[in-house]
Amino acid sequence: MPKDKSVRNRTIEVSASEAEALIKRCKSLAEIRQLAKTSATGRCPMGEILDSTILGDSFEAMKLIEKESVDLLIVDPPYNMTKNFAGKVFNKKAADTYEKYTESWLEQALELLKPKGSMYVCCDWESSLIIGRLLSMKAVVRNRITWQREKGRGAAANWKNCMEDIWFVTKGESYTFNLEAVKLRRKVLAPYREKGEPKDWRENQEGKFRDTCPSNFWDDITIPFWSMPENTVHPTQKPEKLVAKLILASSNEGDVVFDPFLGSGTVSTVAKKLGRRFLGIEESKEYCVLAEKRLEMAENNRSIQGFFDGVFWERNAKNIDK
Repeated sequence: MPKDKSVRNRTIEVSASEAEALIKRCKSLAEIRQLAKTSATGRCPMGEILDSTILGDSFEAMKLIEKESVDLLIVDPPYNMTKNFAGKVFNKKAADTYEKYTESWLEQALELLKPKGSMYVCCDWESSLIIGRLLSMKAVVRNRITWQREKGRGAAANWKNCMEDIWFVTKGESYTFNLEAVKLRRKVLAPYREKGEPKDWRENQEGKFRDTCPSNFWDDITIPFWSMPENTVHPTQKPEKLVAKLILASSNEGDVVFDPFLGSGTVSTVAKKLGRRFLGIEESKEYCVLAEKRLEMAENNRSIQGFFDGVFWERNAKNIDK
């Protein structure tokens, strides 16, 4: 039986009977293998598995998917720390072992990316040292985004860890970047006028504001927490607002967005909300169920907290969260 929770606790929960129905929507590795066998290329055509969740090992599944069929990769691999994911523990590895692990999934993922495709890779400061170097060897590094996730445990003899990196890379020199889609709306604290007219800012019923070009430091996003409708039990869930920025910047409507470490389904859910096609791989049945539940919820609710009317708002600038 689920535990009683506060009225304001909106963490997504799924009953046993509902979970049984949701897991049936996922595709198995056996299905993917069969589709690959009947294909002329020996790999499963992307059109056969679009808008679905593959239940199984990412390393096995990626070998079966059609090459150069993905427009945007968003990868949130296990960081090099010991963490329990629904009963399966990822153990911290020696640096060289984690490097080999990273290189393995990276090479497979890049094979699936189209020549003009882009990729974002999430990591903490320690795994970033390894991942960033490998990315620079195998793709074109465009930038390193740092986002302030705010929450983090203090340490007696070190600085509190409340930042994460997101590496932005492309497969080649041509790629998509939609600047206007990801500008940030900020309050204007000292509005400047020229000949009595606002200069570089606007005013409406929300107040005085300007839409600014996004930087590679993001301090307008919080990690999901218990009162947010997107929150799940996944221990390293990424915020929908964060993923929405990546998807809007580096893909267009109808493009294919792929996440080989899907977790509770944030990438697929946001891709659906923003009119993209999607594919995700996840080996945990529990997390696959959550991903399918969130995709179901997105049928009737396409809102993204902190993103309203096509604009990203800085935190606490607009009270639009329901």
